[in-house]
Formats: sequence, structure tokens, C-alpha cells
Amino acid sequence: MIQGKTAVITGCLQGIGRSTLDIFAKSGATIFACSLKKTDEYTFHLSELYQRYNSEIIPVYFDMMDNEAVKSAAREIQRHKKNIDILVNIAGMNHDAMFPMVTMTDMQDTFQVDFFAQIIFSQYIVKLMQRGGNGGSIINTSSISGLDGRAGQLSYASAKSALVAATKTMAIELGPHKIRVNAIAPGMIDTDMYQNVPSEIVSAKVQATQLKRMGKPEEVANTILFLASDLSSHITGQVIRIDGGMGA
Repeated sequence: MIQGKTAVITGCLQGIGRSTLDIFAKSGATIFACSLKKTDEYTFHLSELYQRYNSEIIPVYFDMMDNEAVKSAAREIQRHKKNIDILVNIAGMNHDAMFPMVTMTDMQDTFQVDFFAQIIFSQYIVKLMQRGGNGGSIINTSSISGLDGRAGQLSYASAKSALVAATKTMAIELGPHKIRVNAIAPGMIDTDMYQNVPSEIVSAKVQATQLKRMGKPEEVANTILFLASDLSSHITGQVIRIDGGMGA
């Protein structure tokens, strides 16, 4: 579906980002795999993907809390002089707290990683898409919290909601350049994010879905793959829920 295309993916260290990295490598893309840090396990995993699929994977490490590091990483990608076809913004963070207990620091940190850094990074990568002249596809990762709101997630929901608005605006502005911009809104996905959530809360949320189960990271990654490919060539400015029917 994306054979021969070049993709930039953030948040590749774990969860949805790791699954997206795996599926894109299997699909034959060249990948700039962005993550916060380098670990032995992650380095071994990248090597395994190359050996299994012969897909070129270029690791890029940076902290999205640091705008200068974000810009430096984007310039590093530019130095490879590859035309970028796909950008997948997945990296994120969350500070849960009920509204009266939300601190300004928590809000600023969450917006920095989940919104500001992603916009800055996208501005640089879009230039590489435009340089190629063939358009491209950007997929932003929002959340059902950004669409519906969630108790205890004021900072996270607000940042993810801002990303939805940015997605729709970017789609309008970049459409004339043949660049599509969409967002996904995952619900209960079986990632590390839920490891410290009490089991009774997880169970209650699962029962609130139509499918009565948590989603798998690879199910989200498959939707991202669809939006990145030409199979979705007439889809832009949309937000796709991946929540097992939680909002139904």
C-alpha cells in the first residue's frame, strides 16, 4: 500500500507508534523512526525489522519537550534529502488530574508535547512534502478524549481537541498542494498507558464499548496505514474514531 514511499513516524518507542513502525516496514516504506531515546531493545528491534523486510529505517532521537531539539531533528531529516510522502504524529503524553487539581505546569507540558511540538515538527516536514511536488498524507493522533471530554483529563483532552482543530485547518491550507491531513481518535487501546489504571475502571470503560474489548495497537496502525496510502486518496480533514463503538 505504501511500497517505495518515505514516511516520518514519531513515538516509535512503544505502543501505537511501535505497531505503526512495524506495519509500515512490512509494507515496504522507507522510515524515519522518531523516538525519545535510544535503548538496546529498540535498536535490536529496528535491526530485526530491516532483516525481516529489507526496509530502510533511519532512527531519529529527540525530546518533544525541547523545541530546539524538535527543529534540530527536522533539519536532520532534511539533510537526508529525501522527499517525504507521509508524516504520522503519534508521540504524546498525559497528565491526569481532576479539574480543581490541574496545575499550569501540567497543562503547559501536555500542550508542549501533544500540540506545540507537533505543529513545529509538521511545519518542517511539510516543506519536504511540497518540495517533492507529489503531495502527501499527514496523520495526527488525537483521542476520543479530545472529541467527547473525559473526567480527569482536562489537559490531555484540551490538547487533543486543539490538534483536531489544527488538522482541519491544515487540511484546508495544504489541500491545494495535494497534501491530505487527517486525524485518528483512539479509544481504549491496550498499551502501556493503561498499565497503572485500576482494573475496575478499565473494565467499566470496556463495557461501555459496543465491541466489549480493548483495541489493539495494530488495529490503530492499520487505520493509519489506510490514511497514509492511496486507498484514502479522497479523504482529508477528517477525524476517524477507533474506539470499538464507545461513542455509539
